[in-house]
Amino acid sequence: MKPLHIRPEVQAIRERLVSIRRDFHEHPEVSWQEVRTQERILERLRELGLSDVRPIASTGATALIEGGKEGGKRGPCVLWRADMDALPVPEKSSLSFASRNEGVMHACGHDAHMAIALGIAEVLAARRESLRGSVRMVFQPAEEAAGGAQACIADGVLESPHVSTALGLHISADIPIGAINVAPGPFFAAPTAFRITIEGRGGHAAAPHQSIDAVVVAAHVVTALQTVVSRSVAPSESAVLTVGKVAGGFRGNVIAESATMTGTIRSYTDAVRTAMLQRTEEIVAGVCAAFQATYAFEQSTSCPPLVNDPGVTEFVRGEAAAFFGPQSIVAVPTMGAEDMAVFLQERPGCYFWLGARNEAKGIAGRHHDPAFVIDEDALAVGVEFGLRLIEGRLAVR
Repeated sequence: MKPLHIRPEVQAIRERLVSIRRDFHEHPEVSWQEVRTQERILERLRELGLSDVRPIASTGATALIEGGKEGGKRGPCVLWRADMDALPVPEKSSLSFASRNEGVMHACGHDAHMAIALGIAEVLAARRESLRGSVRMVFQPAEEAAGGAQACIADGVLESPHVSTALGLHISADIPIGAINVAPGPFFAAPTAFRITIEGRGGHAAAPHQSIDAVVVAAHVVTALQTVVSRSVAPSESAVLTVGKVAGGFRGNVIAESATMTGTIRSYTDAVRTAMLQRTEEIVAGVCAAFQATYAFEQSTSCPPLVNDPGVTEFVRGEAAAFFGPQSIVAVPTMGAEDMAVFLQERPGCYFWLGARNEAKGIAGRHHDPAFVIDEDALAVGVEFGLRLIEGRLAVR
């Protein structure tokens, strides 16, 4: 990794960035319950003297940094988005700032996203007179659930002023600090959740011929569904089907009358998603018919695929090459889902992964894991690179 040049204004707030991130980490709140988190963010935005500081999307927050140069208020507006919610995951770590909220943890880095966004706001607030344009800061609730991004947009964050570019980042536990993962086009998948309920006929375990065992049917369904991607999706396409939970039965000597399965389908296009859903239900129907069982199939898609604008992404890659070095840029789309996609449906923009892994320090966690951990040096790196992107879009240099 080449030495990264981080400006003195960012170096000066390193400790505050860590403190803010640790405070959020210690007090995590799940989707639509980010009440304390919202209060802390609004308090800090007001301390910075920003414009249009207000709650949005029930438990979110926004503020506007208005440029002071000639044409500043009429110039372009860049939106910077950070998500806020934690996960219903019990933390298993020895950190001094481990979660105080039982069963809830920032296991995906949203605490870092908020700290980085507040750091960007602090530096820009101090030099707002140099901006030819404005910056809309958006702190979005409920990324891990559904509807947070849509609610922010409904509360007007893309207008007054009109947003021209949308930017954001996600901390990555998979790539090393000092590296970035970004690519044009589909970069995150559209997630479709499904639920399958199988109805058989219960009975005594000693008389299986009198019953229709829903657990056996479910087992055959799970196995058969493994062919949806391998035999029904073109090898040139990317797709995932996972059955994450199976439940059925009462006890060992009772044949289950019903069983349920929940899972997810991931794809980059609506055509592949539609084909996978159709094939999934066909398989469920066929297996159930073979065993004389019945079924119900439910599905819902919470957000579209995240598609990075080619032009904005080329700009981000250029800035990354100058800051991180060309050798530190990777382009690996993910089957994960991210509702930043909703903003990018409305405005051209780019969302990217920022490295926070550091195996030399023993920091090599996994997202959504109870032992998730990041290298906090990534906070200042995120602020510096975020500033470079915003300044580049506003032609501040």
